Amino acid sequence: MSGGLVLVANGLVRLRGDKTIVAGASLSLRVGESVALMGPSGCGKTTLLHLLGVLDRPGAGTVLIEGINPWSKGRNARAALRLRRIGFVFQQSNLIPFLSARDNVALPAWRLSGSRRSALAQADALLARFGLSTQAKAPGGVLSLGEAQRVATARALVNRPAIILADEPTGSLDSASTEAVLDTFDEVVREGTTLLVATHDSRVASRMHRMVHMQDGALVDQPILATGGPSAFTALKMPSGGRP
Repeated sequence: MSGGLVLVANGLVRLRGDKTIVAGASLSLRVGESVALMGPSGCGKTTLLHLLGVLDRPGAGTVLIEGINPWSKGRNARAALRLRRIGFVFQQSNLIPFLSARDNVALPAWRLSGSRRSALAQADALLARFGLSTQAKAPGGVLSLGEAQRVATARALVNRPAIILADEPTGSLDSASTEAVLDTFDEVVREGTTLLVATHDSRVASRMHRMVHMQDGALVDQPILATGGPSAFTALKMPSGGRP
């Protein structure tokens, strides 16, 4: 595991109506670290992942991705940051149903590189890794739940993101497929990718470097590295003057 911080979140709050979904959550993730986010259903894990992945704006608090405050940037800059640096695996696969499995995986790489040929080659390699080469031409809408989730995991990896945020990524998978996904996660973490997985599965949690627990919207038992002081951002090489 490397030492530098890739993500620092401080005091994140998210309200829905008069209900607090995320209550002052602070979390730091290091380069090449894998973390299991544990907690009961409804405790706020999915919402927290959306905040960390810049899909949802916090009502209070800050998120830094590699030292950058994405909410200080415009919409296009935030979209580019997500495309280049963050890979998502959602509870539902969110595949485009009329595109083939191959094209679903290739699409983010095609958008990033502008080369369809290169993107398809990357997609083919990932589909082979997940044992899905024979399903490459099948539309996303006809894949089984397990196949669709493995395709979605391949899609999250295709741009070699700095951070992968995965929400119950093995919930619809059988044991063999779960092992394939976890083995691939292990590989990319060894290569320096940071992984945060929300899960109920003890098999998944046991493969991570550490666990953090969430209850009623708060992270309840993990050391807070991101205190808001200058030392929290030293590894990010922040300029003098603190956070953006």
